[in-house]
Amino acid sequence: MSTKRLPIGVEDFADFHRMNYYYVDKTGFIKELLTNPGKVNLFTRPRRFGKSLNMSMLKYFLEIDTDQSLFDGLSISKEAKLCESFMGQYPVISISLKTAHGNSYEFAKNELCTIIAKEALRFPFLLTSEKLTGNEKKLYEQLVRVDDSLKSTFAMSESTITGSLNTLSRLLEKHYGRKVIILIDEYDVPLAKANEHGYYDKMIVLIRNMLDAALKTNDSLFFSVMTGCLRVSKESIFTGLNNLKIYSLLDAECDEQFGFTDAEVREMLDYYGLSEYYDTTKEWYDGYKISNAYVYNPWDVINWCNQLLNSPNKRPKSYWKNSSGNEEVKRFIRCMGSGVTKAQIERLIAGETVQKKIEEQLTYNTIYDNVENLWSLLFATGYLTPGELPSGNLVRLKIPNNEVREIFSEFILDLFEEKVAEDGTLVTEFCTALKNGDTTDVERVFTKCMGKTISIRDTTVRKEFKENFYHGLILGIMFYKSDWGVSSNGEAGDGFYDIQIEIEEEGIGIIIEVKYAEGGNLNAACKEALDQINKNNYTAELKEDDMHKILKYGIACYKKQCQVVMEKEVWY
Repeated sequence: MSTKRLPIGVEDFADFHRMNYYYVDKTGFIKELLTNPGKVNLFTRPRRFGKSLNMSMLKYFLEIDTDQSLFDGLSISKEAKLCESFMGQYPVISISLKTAHGNSYEFAKNELCTIIAKEALRFPFLLTSEKLTGNEKKLYEQLVRVDDSLKSTFAMSESTITGSLNTLSRLLEKHYGRKVIILIDEYDVPLAKANEHGYYDKMIVLIRNMLDAALKTNDSLFFSVMTGCLRVSKESIFTGLNNLKIYSLLDAECDEQFGFTDAEVREMLDYYGLSEYYDTTKEWYDGYKISNAYVYNPWDVINWCNQLLNSPNKRPKSYWKNSSGNEEVKRFIRCMGSGVTKAQIERLIAGETVQKKIEEQLTYNTIYDNVENLWSLLFATGYLTPGELPSGNLVRLKIPNNEVREIFSEFILDLFEEKVAEDGTLVTEFCTALKNGDTTDVERVFTKCMGKTISIRDTTVRKEFKENFYHGLILGIMFYKSDWGVSSNGEAGDGFYDIQIEIEEEGIGIIIEVKYAEGGNLNAACKEALDQINKNNYTAELKEDDMHKILKYGIACYKKQCQVVMEKEVWY
């Protein structure tokens, strides 16, 4: 039997059955939701946590004439009464608003028209239904009408858009004689993008009116499910909607249904013969706390397994980072010193917690207005997670795992580079001292540079991360030395050096090995660094490149202290 394919980016539930993809069974979500549903149910989860796939699963389970074989062997198939009552029993309207955005309001509105029209086109039988009147069929035609001047563009007035889901619900109920279920995935994406591009006020009115008509004044609605990243405040979008049931990151219901549990990850690694990588997988991609449950980021786990199957010797990396601009973290780091203290960031990087008041109801046009909102945003988007059960709205927040810690670290180092660039003398002094073998000056200038950023606390966070951070600081200084050949983490001799520098005009080669001094023993760490350079023959490539004067540096760091030792080798 062939191994199932890894479902990278697969969001259509039926594809798992039809295309032989590996599926982590989340049909328990159906049971939890349908056992005690609200009239309107909102699930808020970070991006890439399986929201779209779960919504697709719901559609296939509930929709009339569904392919029931899709659920064979899954946990929900054991719930006979639930399946009898709900499976294939309801007309379902299912839309995703993740593409309803653009650089202008008009473009975003047209995208919304397209989304609605494509969903309406799934029900062409409404045009010939004997249960609908001629006027009702004309209402349907308005939802799928193409702009004659543009041919391929759907055209709706704003009033048609706002009433579209309500209209489609009424038509489907009359045709089938059953109330309708509405699924709206990524409901808040249009608002987030509108805020970025300056048309938030227009878009909030359009989305609010559409949701009001679909969810508040819709007699044809059985129930609805929405997903999003933020719980946008009632005052801005859910005005008067008193039938909203929230499933947030702090709620226990369905806490394991978005994201992978530890048991699910163990089973997946075992299936692909990757069980030896369990500890690394847990350190990098676990740690997101939803009420009492800890879950992994599914996007990361799937991509990590794919990487291991193709390149088992590669180190883990941040896949989540590349699926977004990470603007939340950038803004947070830039607040360091003006609302966010260095000590707070140092505690987070060290794996410790910071207690903050969390506001779960936000509006996109105010999320960056103050630092308090920014803390809440980082919590809602998954960059920070509760370290323990909250006390009221006070939550002790921490960075969930190595992946997110690396994201924070990268933006800290980016800001450090900017600050170093503002003081060009530091770059000159450091590079001059490095080239001349002046360890005293290297220590002095690097210590001064470290004062411009956070320090790494002596905690249980892995030594590798601490060393990589100081390694990054040195590279941040060297970045502006464009006439030197600087490389990092390259293969030479019998291993991989930290930093290698070639000053071709002068025939000078430099090897730097950075160590974190556990417990503050700088002498021992310096010796370890030099021993590693010599033992692994890191200078081999420099010699091949005719660098006749080679300087080998061992640099040990501890908090904001450093010690530097150097050995010189002249080679012809």
